[in-house]
Amino acid sequence: MAKAPFIEDARLKHMLKVAAISGENPERNVALLYVIYGTGMMLTEVARMPVSRYMKPDGTLLEKSAITSEIAYNGKERPLWWSNAKVVAAIDKYLENRLRNKHGITTRNAAYRGLDPDGPLFLTGEGVPYKLIQRKTGTGAISYSCDSLSQLFRKLHLQAGIEGASAMSGRRTFAVRLSQKGYDLRHINELLGHETLTATKRLIDADPVRLGALVAGVI
Repeated sequence: MAKAPFIEDARLKHMLKVAAISGENPERNVALLYVIYGTGMMLTEVARMPVSRYMKPDGTLLEKSAITSEIAYNGKERPLWWSNAKVVAAIDKYLENRLRNKHGITTRNAAYRGLDPDGPLFLTGEGVPYKLIQRKTGTGAISYSCDSLSQLFRKLHLQAGIEGASAMSGRRTFAVRLSQKGYDLRHINELLGHETLTATKRLIDADPVRLGALVAGVI
């Protein structure tokens, strides 16, 4: 299976700018892009991530969090850090918009910024959770997908002129950029939640930026 394309920095910035001024729910769409490209999360994890995994009861940021086993794509808990200022700023802006529209709010206004702590961090434009589709493989294993979010990410890439990309491009770009910065493969693997280091290495291999740098310096 071909890898999802790596998205270079200039194209990612362009996509974020286009998303900020296009279509409905631009605050949500920008926040979703930042989360996928800034954390490497899977779409089903984003769809099920509760508000309480992003903030504390007093509304302050829960910088060190976790993707719990209940929502992890492979059923295994792994660490999640809300430590990127751009990601956090985009999410906070979206949550302010949610409050204005009264989507997923609670009567406990003093807690969790007035949002339902058990409700998803991200909601549809109608203010309801994203629907997950359960599938059973030939071996009987159960898997989940979120087709509506998948379609949204394809649309966000296409409207920025990026063809053939998907939400998995965010996960691969996250991994490749960490590798480019020289971070240890084991640390990258822990953040992605892969079963083996080989899976993480396979995702990073054939980094187009590094190959381009090799060619650029050949003569």
